[in-house]
Amino acid sequence: MEHLIQTGWKHYIHRLEGAYAPNTIKAYYADITHFVDWCERSHLTALPTSCSVIQRYLEAALAQYALTTIKRRLYAVRKINMLMGFSDPTRTEDFYLAFRRLKRAKPNRPHQAKGVNYELLLEMIDAQPRSLIGHRNRALLSLGYDFLARRSELAALKFEYLEFLPDGTLRGMIPKSKADQLGYGRLTFGSRRSAGLLKTWLKKKPKSIHWLFCPISHGKCLDRHLCDRSASEIVKFAVRQSGKSWPVAAQYSGHSLRIGAAQDLLIKGHDTLAIMRAGGWRSLDSVNGYLKFAEHNVWAS
Repeated sequence: MEHLIQTGWKHYIHRLEGAYAPNTIKAYYADITHFVDWCERSHLTALPTSCSVIQRYLEAALAQYALTTIKRRLYAVRKINMLMGFSDPTRTEDFYLAFRRLKRAKPNRPHQAKGVNYELLLEMIDAQPRSLIGHRNRALLSLGYDFLARRSELAALKFEYLEFLPDGTLRGMIPKSKADQLGYGRLTFGSRRSAGLLKTWLKKKPKSIHWLFCPISHGKCLDRHLCDRSASEIVKFAVRQSGKSWPVAAQYSGHSLRIGAAQDLLIKGHDTLAIMRAGGWRSLDSVNGYLKFAEHNVWAS
């Protein structure tokens, strides 16, 4: 019976399908696998999980993993225990004290990709070649900044989600996102700069391709959406093209457009509610994570 429990947890993961995003389920699977494998190597019972096993896992993980990684894995362990009908091993005073010791012993400044600010954005756009790829990348970089878009949101955009406005700007709808799994949508707006670059790109892209940004191979557009990893690589390479070294460019990611735009809005004097509205954040804690490293000196004249 115990062997069936230790090996049968994968069946319960399928219960999450449809209720959670595929990437979330994949992360749960990887984190639970890591925990179960550690328990096997340590000759401990993984499921149902006891508080004492969790405490030993915390001690072992302390020297190897970041606090955010440990917290994510503990949440996955909690989830699988509840899915299998067991009690939550993290709802005890012993666990609470053990986790506080961990946090005190491992102070952790969260790692965050560098933000692409407005000045760097213009340099990245100007550095793009006068080619089909260059036209696509200019529009992608500009729109990603204006929309405060995640790389997955950029990759999933279609032309039908956009509307060019009479004043030369544009309005868009991000239909679904990491923070909006039910698909309520997020209204966004783009600048005249983005509208102009997007119109130029749309003239080059075949009208039969409904995806806003598509892969390009041998000078031809392919009829599929750009993968989110490619969007991230476009940002990094554009930073390099702007004149930055590779070590510097490696500090940027597909999230850098969203980070930089949020920080620029703060520096320009927009209030937190306006920034949350622009980026689709629902909690102050989330948006604060983006703004805490902004180069915003309130004492500067």
